[in-house]
Amino acid sequence: MAKTAVRTPKRRRRLTEEQFLRLPDDGRKYELVDGEAKEVPAGHEHDVIGMRLGAKILGCDSSRQGYVAGSQAGFRMANGNIRSPDVVFTRKERLPDGKPSKGFEAGAPDLAVEIVSPSEDATDLLRKIGEYFESGAQQVWLLFPETRTVKVYTAPFESRTLTAEDELTGGDLLPDFRCRVSELFDL
Repeated sequence: MAKTAVRTPKRRRRLTEEQFLRLPDDGRKYELVDGEAKEVPAGHEHDVIGMRLGAKILGCDSSRQGYVAGSQAGFRMANGNIRSPDVVFTRKERLPDGKPSKGFEAGAPDLAVEIVSPSEDATDLLRKIGEYFESGAQQVWLLFPETRTVKVYTAPFESRTLTAEDELTGGDLLPDFRCRVSELFDL
């Protein structure tokens, strides 16, 4: 009688936050999701749009109520995932000592912006939105360069879609922020 070997699948070792932080920089962007480093690819156009929006937000915060950062800033969600939105605004009052930490911030930024590529999975996006709000975000903006639209979330399932002709505003969070949607996408 022949013996049959039964293979058990190898379990992937879950990365800790410390291990994730120590990963070598290979020039790509990663998030820590369910204990695994997940690559989050972005192209040049993606970064140009993000920088443009970040500069506009920075310009409207004349009283310096908070900090604007790009996709290298990491935020520890309530479930332990580390997310790095493309653009963020965080009020100083939410930060320890009113200053950004050297590591990952606890909780979500007040505003999390994701620039959506055509290859992004809708389920993953919805999960991110939920994590941001569960972790303290006030607003989440999804920018869609392909359709030149912005989806503004004020709660996990409350959103409105703005077209290129519409004006994007910062609401109570950024009362001086106003920008025609087309300005973000006109390259």
